[in-house]
Amino acid sequence: MITQNTLVLATDLDGTFLGGSPQEQQKFYNYLQSKRDRLLLIFVTGRSLEFTLRLYEEKNLIIPRPDYIIGDVGTTVYEGKTLTPVAQVQNWIANLWGNSSEFAGKILADEPGLTLQPLSPEYRVSYYYKPDQNQDRIIKKIQDAGFDCITSGDKYLDILPKGVAKGSTLLKLMNYLNIASPQVITSGDSLNDLSLFETGLKSIAVANSELKLVEKIKPLKNVYYSNYPGVTGIFDGIQYYHPTF
Repeated sequence: MITQNTLVLATDLDGTFLGGSPQEQQKFYNYLQSKRDRLLLIFVTGRSLEFTLRLYEEKNLIIPRPDYIIGDVGTTVYEGKTLTPVAQVQNWIANLWGNSSEFAGKILADEPGLTLQPLSPEYRVSYYYKPDQNQDRIIKKIQDAGFDCITSGDKYLDILPKGVAKGSTLLKLMNYLNIASPQVITSGDSLNDLSLFETGLKSIAVANSELKLVEKIKPLKNVYYSNYPGVTGIFDGIQYYHPTF
């Protein structure tokens, strides 16, 4: 049950919730488990649902199960226990995307330096790319076709439905669950987490954040930049915002 005393942690995975040594990770996960009666955990990741669930097969750690999973860079939303889509939010995304997969996949067909990722996401098209002088033109080409574009890690490029990203999908989920903004903390480390920080919600950028993200968050007063990486940075940020939690 979500009450006014519930803290909502909406966190990226790779480099953030999965960052740090196994000892640091398990210490943090145990800490979260001890607060589970007043913690709502949301994974907000670029991973697909299938890839996210592999965490529980491959890791020799006791990782807390999320209450919700926002996956595929904000284009899929699942209930954590049943793994069923949150229809009220997913339908919004699906309606914006429509039948765009084939068209979106062809926009960059003649562009050099791009490799289609071996994925079959339903509401995005994803590439590996090499940043060069063509990047601005490629992004404009995507936007002119009516889509949004997110790049991160100087490696990943995603074509997304217009108006959909990690941040906007989190806000839609919060609205559906009737979660108040002061209850939420977001955390991340890469450019595809920027939309989380641009929501105005209390946010944590961990010390191992992508340098391009660090530059982008400098004007944002709602983002705490931790001196610690990975899970230690998230813990540091939680203590900064809620010392008694």
